[in-house]
Amino acid sequence: MTKQTAPLGHPDLAPTGMDRRALMRHVALGLAAAPLLKACAGGDPLVGVDAGFAADAGAADSGAAAADAGSAAEDSGTAQDSGTAQDAGQVEDAGQGDAGVATGWASGGTGAMTAKASYPDPFTGGIASCLVVGATTEGPCTTNDDLAREDVSEGWTGLPVRLALKVVNSACEPVAGAVVKIWHTNLEGIYSGQTPNPGMCTGNRADYMAMDFFRGVQTSDNAGVVYFDTCFPGWYRGRAVHIHFQVKSGGTSYKISQVFFPEDVTTEIFSRHEEYSGFGQPDTTFSNDNIVSGIGLVNIDRHTLSVSRMADGAMLASKVVAVVS
Repeated sequence: MTKQTAPLGHPDLAPTGMDRRALMRHVALGLAAAPLLKACAGGDPLVGVDAGFAADAGAADSGAAAADAGSAAEDSGTAQDSGTAQDAGQVEDAGQGDAGVATGWASGGTGAMTAKASYPDPFTGGIASCLVVGATTEGPCTTNDDLAREDVSEGWTGLPVRLALKVVNSACEPVAGAVVKIWHTNLEGIYSGQTPNPGMCTGNRADYMAMDFFRGVQTSDNAGVVYFDTCFPGWYRGRAVHIHFQVKSGGTSYKISQVFFPEDVTTEIFSRHEEYSGFGQPDTTFSNDNIVSGIGLVNIDRHTLSVSRMADGAMLASKVVAVVS
């Protein structure tokens, strides 16, 4: 595989209006833009509003998101909702011992999820406790569009991910009818769409600004659950690999936050996966990510996805997220 350059810098590190390479030279990050790898591939009412979102993370950022109150405790989750600091990244292979079980991660985008009908429900089992997730900044790479769709990939390639989020309150009661919005980068570490900072989020690329890859909304069912079909995100300078999410009811936003992947899983993917290894390892971990610092490293379990490898090699990534008291 042709060696790729490292992903681009954090979206808040420089002003809009430059091309990304000039921008990175301007802030002395010394990184080049990654080439395009696009390929065809196959409850309860919400209460209370979080305020005071801090500036987005990165070496040059100031401030961090305020962490919600709560003691350092083991993440609530479900019987399968692990991914904690202690057991993060222990990938469980679905159907282990059965014929045709994948021995590695799939590639090629969401079209590679050929066995999706057989994926297990990640939320079977009781929830012991529900500690509210910390609020984080919305960041400069948002868009105004709420695109109601389950598959958010727009045909982009990458490791296919079935993302499952169960929205609950602090009493572990499901929040039905909540609109959950997600957004994240492609495998290059670049966002799509009409954002407030196109120079940093999309590199001022007209083709990326005309797309909405890896953005979408779904409405939680009676169990508080939403599903998205997506791909594993790329990394960019100053941030651990993450997915932004927002929980809304009507025109009111009640929680903006982020979920993360277990660090050893991220390391494995950027070491071995054919579509990611050329980018090298992320330059930022939980220990030096300013958003994680704002959440509180002791609370990172509340934000860390549990992952399993499915029979077709896709990733099932799940999390119970408590968003209101």
